[in-house]
Amino acid sequence: MTSTRRLGFLIAAFIFIADQALKWAVMGPLALRDRFLQQIEILPFFRLTWAENRGISLGLFTAEGETGRWILVAVTALIACGVVYWILRETAKADILALGAVLGGAIGNIVDRVRLGYVADYADLHFGEFRPFMIFNLADAAISIGVLIVLARSLLSREKADNQPAGSASES
Repeated sequence: MTSTRRLGFLIAAFIFIADQALKWAVMGPLALRDRFLQQIEILPFFRLTWAENRGISLGLFTAEGETGRWILVAVTALIACGVVYWILRETAKADILALGAVLGGAIGNIVDRVRLGYVADYADLHFGEFRPFMIFNLADAAISIGVLIVLARSLLSREKADNQPAGSASES
């Protein structure tokens, strides 16, 4: 295994541990889910707000029952396995590191769903009444940023390949 792949898995482990530590702090010492208003103002544009996400991204495909919960666990675990396979096959360092972020976030949310029956969300970014995102957590942010990096790199590398003149060295 290359040092880049090890670093990708190390990023995944770091994100998983940091995600679970933040969720522990929010549910444990801060007792956010037990507070009357379930909110703690941190900055004028950021507060901790308790939310239980029983679906996938953006609350889609909500799984209210046990069967739905375990189907979501299985589907997200399969996706995480696909990301592991992709990391093991990928050659671009930036993509491996971004995929490590996706993997760490996915594992963090899978553990929540197995342990709690939902994903614990708490980060509430807002500008007045405008909320660019739903309430999220560190795992969600890592997944989103990792996916955006992979997509941007894919689009940029395709754009470079499309701009190569016919018969250039990249076609051989």
